This record gives sequence, C-alpha cells and structure tokens, in this order.
Amino acid sequence: MKKIGLVLLSWVVFSCNSNKSSEADSGQTASSNQTTKTASVTYNNPVLPGDYADPSVVRVGDDYWATATSSEWAPLYPILHSKNLVDWETVGHVFPEKAPAWADAHFWAPEITYDNGKYYIYYTAKKKGGNLCIGVASSTKATGPYTDHGPLVCQEVGSIDAFPIRDEKGDLYMVWKEDGNSQKLPTPIWGQRLNEERTALIGERFELFRNDPKTWEGGLVEGPFILKRNGYYYTFYSGDACCGRGCTYGVGVARSKTLRGPWEKYASNPILKQSDTWKCAGHGSIVSDAQGRDFYLYHAYQKDDFVYPGRQGLLDEITWGKDGWPQFAKNAPTATAAAPFNQNAPDIYSLIEEFNQKTLAESWQWPVNQKSNYQIKPESNGQLVMKASPAELGTVLAQRTLTGDYTTTTLLDKSSLSNGATAGLAAIGDNSNAVGVSVSKGDLVLWSVKDNKVTTLEKVKAPTENTVQLKLTARKGNKLEFAWSTNGTAWNQLNKGQAIDAAYLPPWDRGVRTGLFAKGPVNTTATFDWFKVENLD
Repeated sequence: MKKIGLVLLSWVVFSCNSNKSSEADSGQTASSNQTTKTASVTYNNPVLPGDYADPSVVRVGDDYWATATSSEWAPLYPILHSKNLVDWETVGHVFPEKAPAWADAHFWAPEITYDNGKYYIYYTAKKKGGNLCIGVASSTKATGPYTDHGPLVCQEVGSIDAFPIRDEKGDLYMVWKEDGNSQKLPTPIWGQRLNEERTALIGERFELFRNDPKTWEGGLVEGPFILKRNGYYYTFYSGDACCGRGCTYGVGVARSKTLRGPWEKYASNPILKQSDTWKCAGHGSIVSDAQGRDFYLYHAYQKDDFVYPGRQGLLDEITWGKDGWPQFAKNAPTATAAAPFNQNAPDIYSLIEEFNQKTLAESWQWPVNQKSNYQIKPESNGQLVMKASPAELGTVLAQRTLTGDYTTTTLLDKSSLSNGATAGLAAIGDNSNAVGVSVSKGDLVLWSVKDNKVTTLEKVKAPTENTVQLKLTARKGNKLEFAWSTNGTAWNQLNKGQAIDAAYLPPWDRGVRTGLFAKGPVNTTATFDWFKVENLD
C-alpha cells in the first residue's frame, strides 16, 4: 500500500512542520513553550499529497499555516493548518467564493507571512486583459476573511513570486521575479520598497541577481525565499524548467551582507534537485521551529506517478555547515525522515463523502470560471444536488488525485435527470481535456475530450433502475477504465476491456482531478448520493 496519508472526506489530513516567520524577522525563530522529544518516529513524504505546488508556510506561536498554488481551480489558495508540520488540515481559502475583481486566471505562487498582528498573502494572477501581476490580501486571522489590496506590480513580461522582507534598517521591501523566461529573456530577481499598508511599491527598484543560462539555472531563477542568519541574507531560489515531463527544476542559494547585495551564489548549487523517489524539487519556503531547526516545505514530482497527481508538497530539514552554507540530507528529497515533533501522519487509504454535512468539505474544487452551483441535502440521507450547465464539461466538482493508482465510485440518481440533462464521473485535466462516463434517461456514454474535441468511445442503453453506480479505475495515472452497476456488486465494463490512454490530461502546471459533473440546460439538476476515492496498491 502506498503510504499517503486517512481522509474521511469531510476533512483531508496532511502532514507538516511548525515555525513562526514574519515580515519583521523573515523566518527567524519565535518564542514558544513547546518542547521536542528526541525524534524516533518517522513521517513519509509527501506531507501535502496531491497537487500543492509552490507551498508556503509560516509559524505563529505553536501553529503552522500554509498555502499553495491553485492555478485554474477554485476556491483559490487553500489555507492549511498544522501543529507538527506533517499533519495538515485544509481550514479555508483566501478567496473562497470568487477571484479578485482585477484577475481572471493563473492563480499561482502565494506567499503567506505574518507581521504586526496581520496575515498577508502575496500572490500571482493574470490581470484581466493583461499579463501576470503580483497582488496582496490581508486578514487579522489566518483563516480569513481576507481583504484584497489589488495588484502591486505588473511588468510587461509579467511579475511573479513575491516575497516580503525587512532590511537592516527595518524598512519593508518586496522581492520578486520578472517573468522574462515567458519571452525567452533573462529573469531578474528585483527588490523595491513597499509601503506599510501594502498598497504600493515606492522608491526605485534594484536587482539582486538573475539567471546564468550557462549553469544549472538554465532559462530562469524564481521562487525566492529570504532568510536572515548570522549576519547574512540567504536567498533560496529555484532554477530551470519547473513543470511537466521535461522538468529539470532544482534549488540553489545565494547570500549577501545586505539586501541590495552584492549577492554570492553558492559554488555547490543546486543544493536540492532529485533523489531515487522524487524529481524536479523546488519553489518552497522555510519555517523555523521553537528550537531553531529550519525546515523547507517545497514541491516535487514523485517518480513513480510523475505528472498525474501533480507537484506534491514535501518537507525536509535544512542544516548549516561550518562554512555558513545550508545543506540537505544526502538522500533528499527524502521518502522518509525523522518526524520533527515525534509524530507522524496517518496513511490515507480512502476518501469518502456521503454528503451528510451542511457544506462540502474544503478539499472540493471547481474550475475558476465556474460558480459553485450545488446544494447539499443532509436531511435526505445525504445528497448532493448539482445545477447543470451547458458548458463543455458542464458543472464540475472534483478532488485532487493523490496517486496514479486509484478507483473512484459514485451513486447517481438517474431519476433526477430531466430535459436532456446528463451527469456522471470523470478524470479531468482542465475544461478542454477530460475522460468520463455520462448517464442520461436513455443512454450511458463513455467519452473523451482532447483540446476541446469530443469523441464518443462507447454508447450503451442506460439501465431502467432509478439509480446507477459509476466507477473509474486509474493505473499509472494515465490508464483509465470505466464500469457501471445497479447494485455495486455486478459491474459492467465499458471501453471493451481496453484501458483508455489519458496521458494527455494533465496540463503542464497541474495534476489530474477526479470528480462529478452535470451538463444540460441551466434549469436542470443531477443528484448524487455519495462519492468515494480508494487509493490502490
């Protein structure tokens, strides 16, 4: 059994470490009464299983708070909580209902910080009619609600990956990457003063450093995180190709006595890249526990499942050499390591949603451009009623996949379909790429969508019973099989026993989702009784 971590689907539990970092101290240790036993318990990476790219973490007291990239899936920017850095629970979102008014896509690379009683989320998004910009939102509580302060910088080729830092005088600055690689240009890491209200950059910008294409950095450096230690600023950054099958990502570090430089890149870069289990490690943040230990929360692809679950969240400890440079364990990115608080995360074997709560669990997602059109009916022994949409895939509700090998099943009330509505179960890359099975009053259809082109793979008569169970089985992430049943025991195999090749599903920056859909006129609905994902051996 792959050890991933138990989710009874109202709550997804993850694993992670604790530390308080703030804009005032940029990652320095905070006071705490918490003590740590000698580590004799281990945890398994990933601590954030599934698609949690560009994770960021901060410690406030004894609480750890994290967030990660959402890309084109809402609700935007999950807020995760942990007491031990390995068990994580999603407790909210920065933008739970709708995107900021100024933005419409590419919700990437959030950075969570804490300063003077407020939490700040610096995030990247595509401006409506424009390019990538950096915005910021704030709240007096980690769980929100957050107030958006709008975009801070929008360069012609795009601005991304913000990090706030106070200099030696205590003045607030923002550091970020100019997205030159999108136009085959260099990628400077810039710094500029930021007002205390976080509403505007002030003064003149200056360059910290940029990518050297003749080295491991290749076409870019990005994802800066700055840590103050022993008279130096250390910038941890990522380089080369981040995502997809051709990824070559890694982590480097540079240091300087002052924020403005000069910056010295470590001669032994990259300090983190791949291991026997993980590849293309990068874009993370550092959190220090109450004892002063430093931990790096970052993402990587698992070699076995690779792109299908997406870039997953890993945790590894940073130690410091006598020369003052940071280092990771020789086997990092690790598969297993000593648990920071002598606790480990439970294994996730299944995810079950019976729709018997008043709201959906925080782990459910839907496309950014779609409203969350659903109603929960716990009084009806638990039912999910989805309002249909005439869009290509209809209305979608989905879950991250946590491994390449899984089975998803659901029970659909066929009698709830009317006026041409269809509903069913699918594996989803994005709105333009999916594979699924649809049920209508009269037919059961297996289909695929690739680059917006719909292909019917198989069509059979729908059963006469009022309810039908649907099943999707995935192997190695891209080999999909579908079946249906009226009793959950006798299954009728679709796709004629031949697995569907769904290697095309995940976009370059995302993992595959599995979930439910309802398609049809806007006044139609579909009702589901339960939804289950079982991760396989």
